[in-house]
Amino acid sequence: MSFFKKLKEKFTSAPDQSSDKFKDGMAKTRTSFSEKVNGLLARYRKVDEDFFEELEEILITADVGFNTVMTLIDELKMEVKRRNIQDPKEVQSVISEKLVDIYRNNEDQDPSIDLNHDLTVILFVGVNGVGKTTTIGKLAHKYKSQGKNVMLAAGDTFRAGAIEQLEVWGERTGVTVVKQAEGSDPAAVMYDAVQAARSRKVDVLLCDTAGRLQNKVNLMKELEKVKKVIEREIPGAPHEVILVLDATTGQNALVQAKMFKEATDVTGIVLTKLDGTAKGGIVLAIKNELNIPVKFVGLGEKMDDLQEFDAEKYVYGLFADMVENEQ
Repeated sequence: MSFFKKLKEKFTSAPDQSSDKFKDGMAKTRTSFSEKVNGLLARYRKVDEDFFEELEEILITADVGFNTVMTLIDELKMEVKRRNIQDPKEVQSVISEKLVDIYRNNEDQDPSIDLNHDLTVILFVGVNGVGKTTTIGKLAHKYKSQGKNVMLAAGDTFRAGAIEQLEVWGERTGVTVVKQAEGSDPAAVMYDAVQAARSRKVDVLLCDTAGRLQNKVNLMKELEKVKKVIEREIPGAPHEVILVLDATTGQNALVQAKMFKEATDVTGIVLTKLDGTAKGGIVLAIKNELNIPVKFVGLGEKMDDLQEFDAEKYVYGLFADMVENEQ
């Protein structure tokens, strides 16, 4: 059975809300990617070196990332040879299969958020403007809907309006926000938040942090100080350090990820605005080149459009039209 047939069986015979969100949310990337792949398949009668060169270019323009593309092309060549594939159309399904394999390669991390603690502390990092506060608000909604007692810590005390923005999400989701005055020491806010979370028997504490990049050294020292305060109060915390990246910035998101990975122990990534880009291949570049799992992706504006990442649903979103036409 081809991989497309497997995906069709899994996601179209009994579609769920989540796979539909991946399909709808990745429409821009799919349209751009599918058109190019279909054009390539129509031009070639056989799978040769020129075919792979053009495919390479298509993948690079989708922001899959140079190193990831090279790995993928090498694996495709081996697979085409092994299966003795002559017809370019048969390569489509193999591409999708290999994309899932590449994402899952070295998958020693758990792709889900670690919530197995009396009080789970999740620290959010990332530059300003990537959707960090919105992500925190949407996750607060998600966990509260699951019956968890959630609290927010307004640790971005420097950006004008950041505390108010978090408070708006607190009101919207019915979740308490621990804050101090603008310009306060973020570490002091985190200390207060941990104490308040303990006394109120909170299950999940979501902590916002500053995202200024003008002075990288100071920002990273600040993050380190915040982490130390949390760890001193709760050994082993923060249990997750989530880096929020904007998918529409493409390769720039990869640069940010590398920088934050050097400065702090990033355990996972939330990729926002995936629905707003035609270059959704950045998901694969981040995982393959940095080996940090993408834990959530933003597939729209609604509260429940922040979805847990799933490699098969992602590939289905990328190839949905072809999958559904599979005989």
